[in-house]
Amino acid sequence: MVISPFNVYIARAMDLRLMLAIGLGMFAFSMYLTAGLTNQTGFWELLVPQVVRGIALMFCYVPANMIALGSLTTDKMKNAAGLYNLTRDLGGAIGLASIGTIMNARLHFHWNRLIEDINPARGVVQQFLEVQTQRFDSLIHGDPNQAAIKLLAKLVQREALVLTYNDLLLAIGALFVFGLMLLPLVRRQRSLMH
Repeated sequence: MVISPFNVYIARAMDLRLMLAIGLGMFAFSMYLTAGLTNQTGFWELLVPQVVRGIALMFCYVPANMIALGSLTTDKMKNAAGLYNLTRDLGGAIGLASIGTIMNARLHFHWNRLIEDINPARGVVQQFLEVQTQRFDSLIHGDPNQAAIKLLAKLVQREALVLTYNDLLLAIGALFVFGLMLLPLVRRQRSLMH
């Protein structure tokens, strides 16, 4: 919100491709900054990457719209804007569906990799289950051993989810880097000043 009023002035002062490149690069960088999530990550670890991502998006919106629609005549603008919005919405839907699919696949991958080491015969696993069983013995009605096993499964699921989010953040960042590499193919557009 802070940079939004200045967005048009920035677009007038520089090549739209350069402005878009800055936005894509900043967004990719913010994804890289966020991709080191742990189960302890909190607000303060996410604040700077989120601010960078917000600024990056402001650097992407205006130049992307101007590059897509800036060279059209007024009579073609209405239909072109409709087509542009349709493709943007369709791309967003495909992107969200792809993220959901990748997330499911990576979650299963990380889950399977993590449970390879969760063998009840291992001393560390036995010790964890014994400690948790003793803790749950006075806290719950029912089988405290089963509760300890469920807790272990929840911890594995949490860690698999954190690893999955890191994978997704890196993949999204890589897509923005790929978009950045395609920018030399974009024809130079008039800035907002012309």
